[in-house]
Amino acid sequence: MDLDQLVSRDDSVFFRTYKRLGIAIERGEGCYLYTTSGEKILDMFGGLAVNVLGYGHKRMNDAIKAQVDKYIHISNFFYQPKQIELAEKIKKLSGFSKVFFSNSGTESIEAAIKLVRKFFLGTDKTTLVSFTGSFHGRTMGALSLTARKKYREQFQPLLPDVLHLEFNSAAELETKINKRTAAVFIECLQGEGGINPATPEFIAKLNELKNKFGFIIAADEIQSGVGRTGTFNAFTQFGLDADIFIMAKGIGGGLPLGAIAGSDRVADVFTYGEHGSTFGGNPVAAASGVVVMEELENGLISNNKAGGELLRRELNTIKQKYPQKIKEVRGMGLMAGIELSFPGDGVVTQLMKRNILVNCTNDNVIRLLPPFIISSDEIKLFCNAFEEVISEMQ
Repeated sequence: MDLDQLVSRDDSVFFRTYKRLGIAIERGEGCYLYTTSGEKILDMFGGLAVNVLGYGHKRMNDAIKAQVDKYIHISNFFYQPKQIELAEKIKKLSGFSKVFFSNSGTESIEAAIKLVRKFFLGTDKTTLVSFTGSFHGRTMGALSLTARKKYREQFQPLLPDVLHLEFNSAAELETKINKRTAAVFIECLQGEGGINPATPEFIAKLNELKNKFGFIIAADEIQSGVGRTGTFNAFTQFGLDADIFIMAKGIGGGLPLGAIAGSDRVADVFTYGEHGSTFGGNPVAAASGVVVMEELENGLISNNKAGGELLRRELNTIKQKYPQKIKEVRGMGLMAGIELSFPGDGVVTQLMKRNILVNCTNDNVIRLLPPFIISSDEIKLFCNAFEEVISEMQ
């Protein structure tokens, strides 16, 4: 079936929630996608930070198939070996105490909100805090935390008692956070907001105020976590004193899976029936997630760090050649942002013409979230194509 037919069929059956790219995918292999028309595309976006082991990863596929042959789904009323094994690995890698599985990042945010509400039930600590530039999801609680007007304005009213403060303003933390603050939700390395890192002064002030007022810090690592930045939790590199660690995307290697991990402080808040998920921690997704964790344990995290250093080194070399076009190169590990001095859609289009897939966020930031298995040759292939495109942009 040709692309025009697919477009027509798609438009006739779906709500218009996704602005599709003008391509249809036949299969994937490694860091490449293959279209129905036979083109080979280098994927520098990795399914939006999801396909961390790339496409067609044999160990992951074998684990999925083996679990499918046993059972695809059973209720969470049963003990499930793969689910337990995955939680044990998350505990080991993260250093946190207890785990809850969901199906996605936004569901994990909702679970964290409920955990905070239960923790402070019956007190005057009711205010939730997030920051400008943040993106925490599209369900109503998560959307209430998301401080980006274009996602929020059509869906009012949202949750009350949510405060959006200026990201990286230690002064605003000092004046706006108080004894009524229940929790602060923070992406130490903002994704949708343009790959923006928190400053040391900002994190230090946040930790100081937590000690003073006793609120909970929830680290949103949906995009930056699970090894992408060169450590399992990006927030540890910032020195953030987090009580809740929120993850999703890459945790299942491509299957729907999310999770929150809690420190000892919040480990015993939930009790039976207060929260749950029919599909959360699905055994097939858990089997896939176990392989992801094993690959991280076997050196993939250090590979991300080395690959990220190469990527930023190459990009900064290009920036030096075109300082009037590239304002800044930011990121950690295999999570990079290239801030341009002009809107980035044209760069995305021109790279697509060269069979390289990237994303533009925050209007002028080219966002890179490649699979963890990306090679140095593939990083250089992207950088060469990117330099070619930048050199031609007017």
